[in-house]
Amino acid sequence: MRIYEELFIVRPDATDEEVDPLIEQLKHVITAAGGTIEKADKWGTRKLAYRVAKHNEGQYILIVFNAKADTVKELERRLRVSDMVIKFLTVRIDEKLKRIEKRKKARDKRAARKPAPQPQQSASTAYLPGEPHAAVPGAPAPAMPAPVAPPPVAPAAPLAEPTTTEGQHAE
Repeated sequence: MRIYEELFIVRPDATDEEVDPLIEQLKHVITAAGGTIEKADKWGTRKLAYRVAKHNEGQYILIVFNAKADTVKELERRLRVSDMVIKFLTVRIDEKLKRIEKRKKARDKRAARKPAPQPQQSASTAYLPGEPHAAVPGAPAPAMPAPVAPPPVAPAAPLAEPTTTEGQHAE
């Protein structure tokens, strides 16, 4: 048994009295062949991406079920000959679920192989000043001594105007 999604589009002018028997007929085909129905949803009328069989809209219906391949062939045959159905698509989703499960197992296996993270030492106990130490990847860089500021420089004295003789200024 495999898990399938059957999405089909019915004419927008089809009434619920016409659509419900079609859905029941498909459910009966699945259960008669030994399959089980997970869910059956009517998504309502939606606009189509492109014109199909002279229709711009359609009623979307989704059926998720477990069945054998022969059952899927019979469902598709019935959908193909139905005048109400303008488009259908069958997707096998158990392969996708298997792939997801396989990725999860591989991720868990990698996580189990990784060593547990070791607690890092704090910056104050990472090394003692004046003692040689090896650089530890991921450890904080050793503190650099504070830069020594140059001694302050005295401001220069203002320049006086040169004078020559009494009351005369140089030009």
